[in-house]
Amino acid sequence: MSDLSQSFGHALNLLLRFDSNLWEIVALSFRVSLSAVMIATVLGLPIAAALAIKNFPGHGAVRILVDTLMAMPPVVIGLVVYLLLSRAGPLGIFGLLYTPSAMIIAQSLLITPIIVALGLQVFVPLWAKFGDQFRLFNTTTRQNLFTLVHEGRHQLLTVWLAGFGRAIAEIGAVMMVGGNIDHYTRVMTTAIALETSKGNLEMAMALGLVLMLMALAINILAHSFSRLQQSPN
Repeated sequence: MSDLSQSFGHALNLLLRFDSNLWEIVALSFRVSLSAVMIATVLGLPIAAALAIKNFPGHGAVRILVDTLMAMPPVVIGLVVYLLLSRAGPLGIFGLLYTPSAMIIAQSLLITPIIVALGLQVFVPLWAKFGDQFRLFNTTTRQNLFTLVHEGRHQLLTVWLAGFGRAIAEIGAVMMVGGNIDHYTRVMTTAIALETSKGNLEMAMALGLVLMLMALAINILAHSFSRLQQSPN
């Protein structure tokens, strides 16, 4: 118990004195996860809106595919990206394997189905509410999308936060395609695993505290946006 207390104290000391190695890892984690969730949002929300608005042959199959991809194990996504970016892969010429870019690609593929599935839960009720008006005024698909995004903006912020929370906590895929290289591709989750295996509990616990604080902040923001959505205009 005393060892645990000492480790916790050292971890707090690392945080409070702004240890450069620790905050370098935190900064990279933010950069990779924010980039991935932005890409996933740009890709996922239009797909979610299209699935909510349009009924086309194979619509049900696409919905099933989205749900399946949302439950895909991260290591499978990591393996697919690894094979694509390896020297023998079709994208190997770009030399992206074991770089932050590879980690962003893996996280984007992992998060996009989540954004699509959660975005659908926002857009479907909105389309049921406004769809007849859109058809009456013969609005374009782009106008419909902008209107749906505007009307569901508070709920979509919650969707975005869910995607970011999933990205920042990812370890399997980013370990496979990033390689956990010190001062280059080491993020919080991979660093925690490495430092724990080395017995460096102070650094591992400090990074764990940052992740826990981030999870708390994300949940507070998500609940705040949810209450804002439920409050009368």
